[in-house]
Amino acid sequence: MINETQEQLPLAGRVALVAGATRGAGRAIAVQLGTAGATVYVTGRTTRVKVSEVGRSTETIEETAELVTAAGGTGIAVPTDHLEPDQVRALVDRIDREQDGRLDVLVNDVWGGEHLIGGSFGKKTWDIALADGLRMLELGVKTHLITSHAALPLLTRRPGGLVVEVTDGTTAYNGTHYRENLFYDLAKNAPIRMAFGLAKELADTGGTAVSVSPGWLRSEQMLAHFGVTEDNWRDATKKLPDFGISESPVYVGRAVAALAADPERARWNGQSLDSGQLARAYGFTDADGSRPDSWGFMLAKEADPDVRVEDYR
Repeated sequence: MINETQEQLPLAGRVALVAGATRGAGRAIAVQLGTAGATVYVTGRTTRVKVSEVGRSTETIEETAELVTAAGGTGIAVPTDHLEPDQVRALVDRIDREQDGRLDVLVNDVWGGEHLIGGSFGKKTWDIALADGLRMLELGVKTHLITSHAALPLLTRRPGGLVVEVTDGTTAYNGTHYRENLFYDLAKNAPIRMAFGLAKELADTGGTAVSVSPGWLRSEQMLAHFGVTEDNWRDATKKLPDFGISESPVYVGRAVAALAADPERARWNGQSLDSGQLARAYGFTDADGSRPDSWGFMLAKEADPDVRVEDYR
């Protein structure tokens, strides 16, 4: 019976913190960790009574927590601004108290900087509003550092903890491609390096740190941008055929849940990973049963403009 339960709910008894779980990849990661049986603390700035600067009131951390619980885990919403060290320390202290000093998984997914990008890709650094650029670095880098600084003393009390730095892009792609906005480029490369450094620091505790990138993510904001929903997202390929390689947030959620449940995950320590790569390694699929490889497709298309999306799903 125990073995059967462990197989069905491999993360039963485990405690996770998903920082930045209001929507998109963070929400999906939290839900998939819940599906595997974990207790998941979900944080963010948008609640049912307060909206963050992103300006989307339709997604809240309370809803994410409810989805985690409905999936089979235990979702706990804690409003947190991860730029405020006191709030983050209070969050970690709460986890410590409520979970008997246990934290097994830390997912750093805080971002919320899309509204700062509009029209800035391809511009020179000095032509981008400095305040917007620095805010991107605060949201995408400083938040991760504050959260790790506060949470890792708790996570390292037990051997084998997992840290996942969620970003946009992999070493294979970002290492040879400029992301067309220096601030954005720095914000999305920093988590890759953070995971590399934390892997060294966690090694003596048996811990693992990795960076994980979704591919072309069909987040709520991306769907809204194309004027489609998850039910009819393929309609957007009429305007942009390459959108056919996109993936739902479920895909990266399953990637992180698979990592968290893998007793041999230390083999990935320090590496830059993506959802398609992990799908091939662990055998899971996206919500529609496909297995998209967004980053593989983008690299292949540079060599062969006629490459087909269908060959990478």
